[in-house]
Amino acid sequence: MTSVPVPASEAAAAEPSGTKIGPVVIAFVVGSAVSIGLGVYGRLHTPTGYAVDIAGFSTGPAAKAFLATIVMALAIVQTVTALGMYGRIPLRGGWVGPVHRWSGRLAVLISVPVAVHCLYALGFQSYDGRVITHSLFGCFFYGAFVFKMLILTRDDSPKWALPLAGGLVLTGLTALWMTGVLYYLVA
Repeated sequence: MTSVPVPASEAAAAEPSGTKIGPVVIAFVVGSAVSIGLGVYGRLHTPTGYAVDIAGFSTGPAAKAFLATIVMALAIVQTVTALGMYGRIPLRGGWVGPVHRWSGRLAVLISVPVAVHCLYALGFQSYDGRVITHSLFGCFFYGAFVFKMLILTRDDSPKWALPLAGGLVLTGLTALWMTGVLYYLVA
């Protein structure tokens, strides 16, 4: 069972007595452990310098930039549909929820080859500010994603928890896109 978004008119109401902060804290701890685990693996793993090539692209970075841009576009769809589901923008209809869920599923699926390339071929790097920022936000993004998925399954989470988790995921992805794709396109 998943949480049903609350319209904006009811968002300011007090939390129901059945809400629990404990599962949110546990989800946060698990997400943090995922972030730390990815960072430790990326740092201890000896980078190979190469990864799986994707047909149709001249280089690995070109494929990563393309895929990451698709993921970013899907994240924008997620944000707009979430705002509609929470009554923050006038977006209604039975299609909003499915579009939100499927855009999220596709975004995660498309992000996996990018993450595998980053971890396997490059590892956790820290030779300049942009690279360490990118590495940190890569770990943060997947930890925030796990945090969000664990909260999503709880009907007793506080109303603010799921939007917070979604915002963390979007923040991580935006920082990744800016320190990776934007740098690739401008450099």
